[in-house]
Amino acid sequence: MKASAFVYPWDVVGDPEAARRLADLGVEQVTLASAYHSTRALTPRHPRHRIVTAAHAAVLHPVDEDRWKGRRLRPYPAGDWAPGDAYGRAAEELAAAGLDVHSWVVLAHNSRLGEEFPDTSVVNAYGDRYPWAPCIAQDGTREYLTGLAAESAVRDGAGGTELESLGWYGLAHLHAHDKTAGVPLGDAAQYLMSLCFCPACRDGYAGQGLDARTLAGEVRAALEPVWRGAAAGDGGWPGVEELLGAATAAATRAWRDTTARGLQETVVAAVRAAAPDGFRVLLHADPRSWHCGANAGVDPEHVLGVADGVVVPCTAGPALLPAFAAHARPGTVLAANLTVVTGMGGDPRSLAANAGQAAALGATELRLYHAGLASDADLEAVAAGVRAVRAARSPEEGARGRTT
Repeated sequence: MKASAFVYPWDVVGDPEAARRLADLGVEQVTLASAYHSTRALTPRHPRHRIVTAAHAAVLHPVDEDRWKGRRLRPYPAGDWAPGDAYGRAAEELAAAGLDVHSWVVLAHNSRLGEEFPDTSVVNAYGDRYPWAPCIAQDGTREYLTGLAAESAVRDGAGGTELESLGWYGLAHLHAHDKTAGVPLGDAAQYLMSLCFCPACRDGYAGQGLDARTLAGEVRAALEPVWRGAAAGDGGWPGVEELLGAATAAATRAWRDTTARGLQETVVAAVRAAAPDGFRVLLHADPRSWHCGANAGVDPEHVLGVADGVVVPCTAGPALLPAFAAHARPGTVLAANLTVVTGMGGDPRSLAANAGQAAALGATELRLYHAGLASDADLEAVAAGVRAVRAARSPEEGARGRTT
């Protein structure tokens, strides 16, 4: 069961021990960020720093000026947290340690874009903009995301890519000093708070037979009891139907699902057109198409007909895997994503057991989040877990100390 560890370029560049340390975990692959959102990250072993502050969403490689000449929306270069071709330098060091390198591209999550071009952002039913969430229904945003994916995914030496947030982003996001937890919102209320009412989406709702102004009023009315302390709108999609009405809910979902599917098709096609033969394209995905976020909501059958596979959040358990496994083809990658940082809610000491549960439900690979953020003790547990996973397959593989 092949395993890959997530890592940032700043975890590797300037630390001569980093690549070998990652290889010693027993993983065959690293998933290396090439375009990433703003963050503040711990680097517990780096010889020159402990905290890296990425001030805004940026590409971690040189921008192709010819591609973006004359375009209103374009990628931002990184600052001193990842100058020049930080991705390329890290990739070379990782490859020299015997690791396969795949790129990791964050797409529809960009606060700086929303701050500088407010019209690109999702707008909720109250008229509030979400600057971290570009609206994927807008032509300009879709063109930008497609170009960004092709450029940042296909880097020298990369054998594939993992595309994060290739779909709708909504309310749920830790934005700066976040103060939004005062009223807990369930999945259904989160969906209503994530519906977009920008001009493109208003036209989209009209195409589904909905008047956008009426819809916004219905959303506000449905949420009013939540603000007063009523039930937070749990219950999955039936909860959305209860809050909004089944017909109206279905019409909003039809618009959003069609929009996301079209973008996913376009972006994957652009990446394939730029990539060499054999380049593997995976999406970070959630099988509930109405969900928003880094693990974009998708239709499992559709997305597995477009991409080579998916990376599925499994830290809370592998329950989302069967929806994808039901549509897997020969060679389809179903990667179970497990957080291995104890301080972030992960359980690296249960890695082998969790991997076994995921495999039983269809997982073919593992993703370990996040080797650069983990403590030494967590990494020791990861290495032991990878050995145990390998030994469960074959005693000979376990003795060799390498994933196969």
